[in-house]
Amino acid sequence: MTTNFATYLCFTLAILALAQMCYAQNSPQDFVDAHNAARAAVNVGNIQWDDQVAAYAQQYANQRIGDCAGQHSGGPYGENIAGGGSGGYELSGIDAVNMWVSEKVNYDHNSNSCATNKECRHYTQVVWRDSIRLGCARVLCNSGGIFVICNYDPPGNFIGSSPY
Repeated sequence: MTTNFATYLCFTLAILALAQMCYAQNSPQDFVDAHNAARAAVNVGNIQWDDQVAAYAQQYANQRIGDCAGQHSGGPYGENIAGGGSGGYELSGIDAVNMWVSEKVNYDHNSNSCATNKECRHYTQVVWRDSIRLGCARVLCNSGGIFVICNYDPPGNFIGSSPY
């Protein structure tokens, strides 16, 4: 009986540690911190977590569980989406934000444009000065892939306008 209890206790502690590790890279504060680090690098004020925006992001992410499709919601907020991995934990929320921020090398602030045939609009949404509220969600899809979404209020990425 003691051996079974010790085995059960070890198993339970291992599961809790894994859950904490996975959650730790997907908490609201982790999303906010990753965004604010990119924003600080270009002297843009902080973005704050907003429960209403986050509820919208979660609702849409839940709709993608069945297909993990990289489709935008078409909703009222600015939006970045990312997908990847299989097996559940290959793409954390921080990984998604870092992927969007990595597009900074493709953005030319002087011309307010992306390099030819390169993507940079995920990055410009992350650092869009007027976007001050953030809500994000991450789900494990039925296929084993991951869907991550961040919504921004007010939205950004208006053609002809500079993010900062």
